[in-house]
Amino acid sequence: MLVDSHAHLEDEKYDLDREKVIDECRNELTFLINVGSNIKTSIDSIELAKKYEFIYAAVGIHPHDAQNEFENLLDIEKLGKENKVVAIGEIGLDYFYDEPLKEFQKQIFINQINIAKKLDLPVIIHDRDAHKDVFDILKKEWTNNLRGVFHSYSGSAEMIPQCMELNFYISLGGPVTFKNAKKTVEVAKKVPIDRLLIETDSPYLTPEPYRGKRNSPVNVKFVAQKIAELRNMRYEEVCNITGENTARLFGIKL
Repeated sequence: MLVDSHAHLEDEKYDLDREKVIDECRNELTFLINVGSNIKTSIDSIELAKKYEFIYAAVGIHPHDAQNEFENLLDIEKLGKENKVVAIGEIGLDYFYDEPLKEFQKQIFINQINIAKKLDLPVIIHDRDAHKDVFDILKKEWTNNLRGVFHSYSGSAEMIPQCMELNFYISLGGPVTFKNAKKTVEVAKKVPIDRLLIETDSPYLTPEPYRGKRNSPVNVKFVAQKIAELRNMRYEEVCNITGENTARLFGIKL
């Protein structure tokens, strides 16, 4: 079983050959989760999930869109009730750029966490250069039904226990295959195997040996291969365990 826990097949980079890419995915993957980043892409993700049996959707407002989409939170809650929506995401904080303002990002993050708790859905966390604030918010908002995954995890191995205490999973993608990815490699070795997911973040973060080209969900196999090598496990074992973890977190019946 091979799954991609985080992809963006609605992205314009697939406009010319989306059907072909999806056919390739259907042949190689058990299922994938297509993740929205604003109202439009969330709706597009739902439409993909309705059209293709093996695709599931997540809906949410990415921190980059926090200021422009603030008034659309009620729509996210409505979309979260749609069939085959399995998570609220991707949501979180991104301090790499100066905008949107941190206060906008924090407020829309908190509001979407509360939507997830209300709907009893997991969250998909985007955390870039904002580790402390992300953890502070999650700890403050924590309840028994708050759960989720740190997508394309960029934290250190030392932060793993904090993720586990919050009942969260860690997802690794293409960067674990990069030659200079010492921190991510250490995480791949140390994260508990029953809390590990794999992803592509397609069309971004393409793994070796195709780094620099447009990514595809089928390339998640290269992430699995690298993790198997790092952990001295069989490739099939990594695929099956991470697939089962993904299904468990997102409530997908295999």
